Amino acid sequence: MKKRNSQTIGEVLRDFFEDNTELYEKMMEIRITRAWGEVLGPSVMQYTRNLFVKDRILYVSLTSAVLRSELSMCSDRLTKSLNDYAGSQVIKKIIIR
Repeated sequence: MKKRNSQTIGEVLRDFFEDNTELYEKMMEIRITRAWGEVLGPSVMQYTRNLFVKDRILYVSLTSAVLRSELSMCSDRLTKSLNDYAGSQVIKKIIIR
């Protein structure tokens, strides 16, 4: 008989990401950029031109000055919503340009 591994998939993934923290962080950054469209919806996405994470800061380029102003005023709440969606404290700040 073959010996079966008793680890669950979740445990295997947790062990893998503990050994590969850079990969886990990159995956979470991708999750945050996807969350932008999910949390804010398609109307905001149509004005979003560039979106990336660097040093735990989400940089967002928008084509609408009005939208830029409105989202800048609630950036703390947006940061919390995006982190909640990602299920982890991925970003500490949003810079909207």
